[in-house]
Amino acid sequence: MSLLITGGTGFIGSHTVVELLALDKDIIIVDNLANSSTLVLDRINKITEKSVTFIQADICDRQAMQQVFQQHDIDAVVHFAGLKAVGESSAIPLSYYHNNVSGSVTLFQVMAEYGVKNLVFSSSATVYGENNPSPLDESMPTSATNPYGQTKLMIENILFDLASSDEEWSIACLRYFNPIGAHESGLIGENPNGIPNNLLPYVAQVAVGRLAQLQVFGDDYDTVDGTGVRDYIHVVDLAKGHVKALEKLSKIKGCVPINLGTGNGTSVLEIVNTFKDISGQEIPYKVVPRRAGDIATVFADASVANSLLGWSAQYDLSTMIKDTWRWQSKNPNGFE
Repeated sequence: MSLLITGGTGFIGSHTVVELLALDKDIIIVDNLANSSTLVLDRINKITEKSVTFIQADICDRQAMQQVFQQHDIDAVVHFAGLKAVGESSAIPLSYYHNNVSGSVTLFQVMAEYGVKNLVFSSSATVYGENNPSPLDESMPTSATNPYGQTKLMIENILFDLASSDEEWSIACLRYFNPIGAHESGLIGENPNGIPNNLLPYVAQVAVGRLAQLQVFGDDYDTVDGTGVRDYIHVVDLAKGHVKALEKLSKIKGCVPINLGTGNGTSVLEIVNTFKDISGQEIPYKVVPRRAGDIATVFADASVANSLLGWSAQYDLSTMIKDTWRWQSKNPNGFE
């Protein structure tokens, strides 16, 4: 039996594939390479000394997805594939709704057609919106403030409805907080296209000279130093959370939302100063106005992941930043 990993050459997908290969799982990656590169496959092979089956295809392409399920005996799916830039989603919302929502529906329909009803879905803490106080837990009401967040929320609602309609489905809906870090080898890490949308790759690219300075969005929040506080989690911890979810799927009935975070908050300037200390590089920054929809503090209650999956985050902030810096300094231009 094989595991299908959609978006498996991306940042979180590639790290999850490494963890699964360490357990001798048979992996099939489907990716359209919109946000990634096949060079990742060589790096995965170097780390694990194992190979995967790679299929370049789009989850929106029903015929291509049917062919994948026809040709492979798939036991479960880990669904990462999707566009993920918040700002871009507001500029090209139809692309996000088509790719993320329509593509996911196509994938779920083909899974049902071939009797594959075990799924781990890559969701996001963005589904908590901006009105819930931290720590955020899975019982809180959900909402979204941008098209990217709306697509995650729509897919979650589709999965809840799907599971209610057919009790054979076992779905772990993993709500990520802020993934950072990289594999300890420095061979794989976050490699965003263009200007990074997330804090750590932006800081790292400033540190290696690719970008001139960091923009800090607001320094007048009610936090330790006035800058926004977020829950940063090591991507390897996140990957191991997917492994645990796959192991426990047989005990999950229906669709269960699960937070993956550390339960700790770190401010933007705490990140900047820690990165500066670890890398020895200056991180020039400029404070600019707050972004619409940003809130002061966001961090997880991860107790459900601990009790249901037996998972908790293991890496501290220093290790997350050391691994980020090792990746970026060894690969200043990413995989290219």
